[in-house]
Amino acid sequence: MTRILLTNDDGVTAPGLLALKDAVAPLGEVVVLAPDRNWSAAGHTKTMHKPLRVEEVTLADGTPALATNGAPSDCVALAVLGVVDGPIDLVVSGINAGVNLGYDITYSGTVAGAMEGVINGIPSIAVSQEYVEGVELTFDVARDIARRVVRLVLEHGLPPDTFLNVNVPARPARIPPEIVVTRLGRRVYRDVLIKRLDPRGRPYYWIGGDPPTGVPEPGTDIGALHEGKVSVTPIHMDMTYHAFLDTLRGWAWNDTGEDV
Repeated sequence: MTRILLTNDDGVTAPGLLALKDAVAPLGEVVVLAPDRNWSAAGHTKTMHKPLRVEEVTLADGTPALATNGAPSDCVALAVLGVVDGPIDLVVSGINAGVNLGYDITYSGTVAGAMEGVINGIPSIAVSQEYVEGVELTFDVARDIARRVVRLVLEHGLPPDTFLNVNVPARPARIPPEIVVTRLGRRVYRDVLIKRLDPRGRPYYWIGGDPPTGVPEPGTDIGALHEGKVSVTPIHMDMTYHAFLDTLRGWAWNDTGEDV
């Protein structure tokens, strides 16, 4: 039977993880190993400065699971390295409460879980649900989309070093929403630095600001969500800018700039 490892970055008690478990349970043997707390925006973290602990926990529906004090990428590494007995055929990370679009993939703990799966040679998927202020966050649509994506990946496989980044709109244009294959869009961050003083007068800082926006260009993940469609973006681990290689090779790399 196909063995599917589930993880997330919202923590093992997050409702999105439970929805994901329900989505993929009919498709194989499900193993859950997730962080014991929220690791949103943790990126592709690898814990090497402290011990990693794993405990048996129970999900809200009574399903047994494993939780660790590590990051989402640690969860996958622990499972692959032996905490979970036997091989893992697929890694699915999510369902995240909030999108991971464009440059978000470099920050996202959800995406990092899928990335760690690919590093270990396992087909992987990251699934995120858009959250809109004032709209109830539910995972019903994302659960069904996740099941469909997992089924197709199990059927067709993925190329080496590639995972899928899936984002589900909060207000689908139709039910079930259309799924489109996209490229990464351009995220626009509106961060601001907030400086405050602690009770002893020492400064400390928050990185705050309004939620990020993006350029809703057709063909991109941001454009798809803007149209109420599900985006499926293939992400390849080779981030080399190949078109720039020949130009870069033409620079005077071995010229010291000093007169002989």
